Amino acid sequence: MTAPSDAGSKPGKSRTLWPWLALVNRQSLRQDMLAGLTGAVIVLPQGVAFAMLAGLPPQYGLYTAIVPVIIAALFGSSNHLVSGPATPIAIIVFATVSALASPETPAYITLVLTLTFLVGVFQLLMGLARLGMLVNFISHSVIIGFTAGAALLIFTSQFKHVLGIEIPHGLTLWHHWQMLLQQLPDTHWHTVAVAVATLLIAIVIRQLLPRWPALFIAMIGGTLVAMALGGEQSDIKLVGSLPTELPPLSSPDFSLETISQLASGALAIALLGLMEAVSIARSIAAQSHQPHDANKEFIGQGLSNIAGSFFSSFASSGSFTRSGINYRSGAKTPLAAVFSAVGIAIILLMFAPLAAYLPIPAMGAVLLLVAWGLIDWHHIKIILKANPVDAAVLVTTFIATLFVELTFAVYVGVILSLVLHLNRISYPTILSRIPDNHDGHRRFVNATPDKECPQLKIIRIDGSLFFGSVNYIESALRSFDQNNPAQTRLLIIGSGINFIDVAGADLLVREAQRRRALGGDLYLCSIKPGVCDILKKGDYISEVGDDHVFTTKRAAIAAIYATLDRQRCATCQVKSFTECQTPGS
Repeated sequence: MTAPSDAGSKPGKSRTLWPWLALVNRQSLRQDMLAGLTGAVIVLPQGVAFAMLAGLPPQYGLYTAIVPVIIAALFGSSNHLVSGPATPIAIIVFATVSALASPETPAYITLVLTLTFLVGVFQLLMGLARLGMLVNFISHSVIIGFTAGAALLIFTSQFKHVLGIEIPHGLTLWHHWQMLLQQLPDTHWHTVAVAVATLLIAIVIRQLLPRWPALFIAMIGGTLVAMALGGEQSDIKLVGSLPTELPPLSSPDFSLETISQLASGALAIALLGLMEAVSIARSIAAQSHQPHDANKEFIGQGLSNIAGSFFSSFASSGSFTRSGINYRSGAKTPLAAVFSAVGIAIILLMFAPLAAYLPIPAMGAVLLLVAWGLIDWHHIKIILKANPVDAAVLVTTFIATLFVELTFAVYVGVILSLVLHLNRISYPTILSRIPDNHDGHRRFVNATPDKECPQLKIIRIDGSLFFGSVNYIESALRSFDQNNPAQTRLLIIGSGINFIDVAGADLLVREAQRRRALGGDLYLCSIKPGVCDILKKGDYISEVGDDHVFTTKRAAIAAIYATLDRQRCATCQVKSFTECQTPGS
């Protein structure tokens, strides 16, 4: 079996545009169709609910589950990833655009379409620039912290629908909860009954019949309860009928003023959407053993959002729920996602008028369940216990998500991830090494000061010699002089150095010059070809000394031993090397 590749996979992994066509046969089509129809049933309540979350008319959630889903499936890299409306994306769309226009108005919808187009452009450009490896620098703690914060925001936003009370848009989290508490006496109990019934039905179905579409069944149950309680006559708010049509053509606003207003939010949504899509695709690829190309996934997501902006869709990304169910339902190729989109189109054309009976509190209850499922309690506990640095990143991202603009919270998470990564690689491991006298092969082991040669210090550097690590390495090399000033000769074992830049090469030259001034020297051995090429091209090898660079540790020690002070060797009790054991050497 072929193991799933990493996010920054090498060019040419997919030799054709659609390599999965080789998997298509009568049996796979049947399995894809069944999986697709299952996905269509599941996305029906989610799409309507997510459109509400994004501040759009409910049909826009279903529109987003058609064209973007098809494009992302056909031009992405995963056989099982299902894109479309997604919770965190919907909430950031609302946070970005609601500051510029009133939700559900024509101006608001135009801004959302423009935002979606910009998201697609950013994603496509990143894919074409082969920046798929960027997702490797977004730590898991950031995603978990942001998602948990988004879940709490969803909880907060939906309680007014569950309780049947009016709360204006645009309030901060703190003021929103203040108003909720102030208006609790005005709770509409018929609305609460519908929401509670929807919740209970969904929970029971998930427990007893986990393969059944729990949210869809719960929506039907909530609708029946609302009808039994009198529906609109009892002041239970309903969604209203949806238009019986396929996604109409739409046109984003390409004015420079609008683009400048939305660019920052679009970039944040693009990054978050890519993190979600690639994380899901990579997770499923680990189970299906399918090769995964993050760059191609970037392109697929970008094209889907660009196309979606012209077909009345808001920004989309991969869906954890629908992708997981798609895989578990036996989907074999991306055609399963295509069948899902076709299923939604059929539902729109044939059953859209039935949406008039869907109660808003049932939608709110569905979103409460979705939000609860977003919180990864298991990994939150592990991160908080295991690693203080990751815990700080998680908590910081969570708090930023709650109390600053969501787009800025995404940037905070990304910057924290990059800082965390740079901090880790800026402190490479530096080990003191000596040959093991008790090993017949004289393998090198970690050294204690009392076992080291008094004249020669041997170290191995595990990490990169680049501008970010130069100060730390230089400080460590100088500290060796303080511990043992007589160790003026230094041998660096370079087998653990994977990369070196100009700053790192300059460090080696400076260290060679400094040690020569002290009466010693610098030597290199076991340098990897890529590192050695850079040293040669920059003429750094000649400055260190061509005869100071060795292929093996054995050759290096033999040459360096010949330069040691024999009078000091005569009184040395350590006898670190084979040469020390040989009389007259």
